[in-house]
Amino acid sequence: MPAPIRLRELIRTIRTARTQAEEREMIQKECAAIRSSFREEDNTYRCRNVAKLLYMHMLGYPAHFGQLECLKLIASQKFTDKRIGYLGAMLLLDERQDVHLLMTNCIKNDLNHSTQYVQGLALCTLGCMGSSEMCRDLAGEVEKLLKTSNSYLRKKAALCAVHVIRKVPELMEMFLPATKNLLSEKNHGVLHTSVVLLTEMCERSPDMLAHFRKLVPQLVRILKNLIMSGYSPEHDVSGISDPFLQVRILRLLRILGRSDDDSSEAMNDILAQVATNTETSKNVGNAILYETVLTIMDIKSESGLRVLAINILGRFLLNNDKNIRYVALTSLLKTVQTDHNAVQRHRSTIVDCLKDLDVSIKRRAMELSFALVNGNNIRGMMKELLYFLDSCDPEFKADCASGVFLAAEKYAPSKRWHIDTIMRVLTTAGSYVRDDSVPNLIQLITNSVEMHAYTVQRLYKALLDDISQQPLVQVASWCIGEYGDLLVSGQCEEEEPIQDEVLDVLEGLLVSNLSTPVTRGYSLTAIMKLSTRFTSVNRIKKVVSIYGSTSLILYCCNDPISSWISFNFHLTECPLSVCQTFQLQLLSPSSNVVPALNQGTVTQVIRVLNPQKQQLRMRIKLTYTLKGSPVQDLAEVNNFPPQSWQ
Repeated sequence: MPAPIRLRELIRTIRTARTQAEEREMIQKECAAIRSSFREEDNTYRCRNVAKLLYMHMLGYPAHFGQLECLKLIASQKFTDKRIGYLGAMLLLDERQDVHLLMTNCIKNDLNHSTQYVQGLALCTLGCMGSSEMCRDLAGEVEKLLKTSNSYLRKKAALCAVHVIRKVPELMEMFLPATKNLLSEKNHGVLHTSVVLLTEMCERSPDMLAHFRKLVPQLVRILKNLIMSGYSPEHDVSGISDPFLQVRILRLLRILGRSDDDSSEAMNDILAQVATNTETSKNVGNAILYETVLTIMDIKSESGLRVLAINILGRFLLNNDKNIRYVALTSLLKTVQTDHNAVQRHRSTIVDCLKDLDVSIKRRAMELSFALVNGNNIRGMMKELLYFLDSCDPEFKADCASGVFLAAEKYAPSKRWHIDTIMRVLTTAGSYVRDDSVPNLIQLITNSVEMHAYTVQRLYKALLDDISQQPLVQVASWCIGEYGDLLVSGQCEEEEPIQDEVLDVLEGLLVSNLSTPVTRGYSLTAIMKLSTRFTSVNRIKKVVSIYGSTSLILYCCNDPISSWISFNFHLTECPLSVCQTFQLQLLSPSSNVVPALNQGTVTQVIRVLNPQKQQLRMRIKLTYTLKGSPVQDLAEVNNFPPQSWQ
């Protein structure tokens, strides 16, 4: 059989393919040749063929038929064969396939091999894809190599031990004696992997965490040597000595110092040195500073150190790198509750991030801005956030509007300011306001009795300008129906409309193609409410007779607003489709005057058509005048007898 082509030639040939189909044809042809070679048990070119299979696997083509050939290469005595065999095993095998268990004996033999490079291959493979069964069988060999004096093997054994602990946590104590001298090693590779191993053990076991807290002074000493040492070409990265090891040590210190006063106290000084001495002109320094900030904020650090950490994050916000700005905003958002005043100092920089072009940064800046709002800065922050609401992308408007509503409700300096802010949101982003905001806003307006005239005037004027914002139209319709008499009673600050103008606006909502069925329901309900407040009763009767029973007026049965609506008509009959399962018919009340106590009653008959036999519940709102003052009562009836609705 002729010698197969080399890997380099295969790569060159595949790269000449002009189409995907041509590439597939080349791959299939080569795979057929490789299969034939495997069937002939050709040991001469097995290594070359497996290498080509690995390349095809990297391109996304199936190469599973080479798994057993990888095992044969691992069993070979030649290092080049073992290297390709172990690489193939790591790429083509995983612990879900039983065939990988056949490697256990080969790996065990190679872990005890006389050549360190063969031992290193076995450690890498076990640490990459060893199953729990393999880890149990080979943990003893890994522990022995962890105690060896060979730095090359110790660093690989430490990482392999991490994998063993992840697969079989109960074997953790086996490696405890071997960890005693790991931090005394001068080799940075061993130090790095040792810190990774200690971190894994501390994260998985509270007992190990308590045991390794005594190593804090030693870790502090290593970190201090790193930041105070001079130039070392072997470990220098952009003028910083081994930043990878520094980051790993800082993470381990964070775990050891969490919820422990003594450990936190021991590392306060070194954290301050790292924070003040690290160069920030390169990204490497920023990575170390970020890890330092996370450590300071997670341990029981001094207040001055926490302020220093927040100031570092504030400097990050001015960085040109978007990733650095993003992690700074995210970190500040996590700390704003515990260090509110320190974060407040960077408020202007945070608000500037609302203008960033990156959507992720804008979202984090928006969330952090709302977290910074308090009673002292509510006016200034709302001004910035409302400007952002006006100019931001649609994907932000719903969250921003909800945040403004919550902040205004919590910190509003006055009710008038509160109403004005709500009006601004409704007119700016009304279509993006969430459905649950409408009943909440109506409840707010209801409770602000002294602002009823001002509110209904503002909402009426907003309706004249724009009826496309449905939540605005719904709130305005409800308020006009409830307080429409204040529009025409001489209490308005501006020119008052006449009754017919108000009815024209509401009737226009019924026929507008912009109005949703729910909005039309609000509008019709408002018109019916005005029958007791306006003198244009005949016109209202006509509107109700036209629209009252049409299919355009729909209410959802779970709509909290529809259950708050009260009707009071001088109308003999008014069929109204209140929801999709109920139909109400209100008869004329026995009187419009509530008699004195124990001097009589007023009867209002309501006929309910309930074809689907839904359980009845009634919420009643009574508005009346007592000694010249308006009074409002609410009541709810939930105990209707079953025979009334079943």
